Amino acid sequence: MTALQAHPGPNGEGSTVGERLAACRAAIAHAARGVGRDPAAITLLAVSKTQPQAAIEEALAHGQRHFGENRVQEAAAKFPALRANYPDLRLHLIGHLQTNKARDAVRLFDVIESLDRPSLAEALAAAMAREERRPDLLVEVNLGDEPQKSGVMREAADDFIAACKARFGAALIGVMGIPPVAADPAPHFAWLAACARRHRLGVISMGMSADFAAAIAAGATEIRLGTAIFGARPAAA
Repeated sequence: MTALQAHPGPNGEGSTVGERLAACRAAIAHAARGVGRDPAAITLLAVSKTQPQAAIEEALAHGQRHFGENRVQEAAAKFPALRANYPDLRLHLIGHLQTNKARDAVRLFDVIESLDRPSLAEALAAAMAREERRPDLLVEVNLGDEPQKSGVMREAADDFIAACKARFGAALIGVMGIPPVAADPAPHFAWLAACARRHRLGVISMGMSADFAAAIAAGATEIRLGTAIFGARPAAA
């Protein structure tokens, strides 16, 4: 049982987005204090992919401002209208980004967390120049070197991060990674945190509902939670 499962809010029948969100915040704060960290140093990213706009509006009404989406087209259909009422909303792209969608992503997102290959770096740099807009960027690392997953492989990560720092400067703010499903996440989280420190990057995006406590213990500054906040995804998704 995870810390979130032990808390009645995220999984209770009939609980609302606001109640589940409060439970997630409490669980993150508990995990942070347990390892001597300030909960305020950890950002909760609400993964809103496939969720309806009404659910996102409820989260916004309860103070949530950071949201993660996997697809450019889906995010474009939901978020522009929300910005009028919530100008401090921060939209993160956490899914694989095709190079031909780079310009749309630069227009829409405040943070792109899936920078993982030189061709995408080229496309994003060109899009930023055209749009005169520079979203924050995270390099996605394939922590388990799994061929079916996105992310730069570990052995290439240092050189790629250094190249991206040279190209993007202060726009490159951190790293993101997901450990293999069947593995102990702690060593993978420790490796990613050490990588961020080597490159003096302040944002470490790692940890989800099953492993967020281990991620916080390793130094995560951003935790990604989806169904724990919004409930089960729509059946058609």
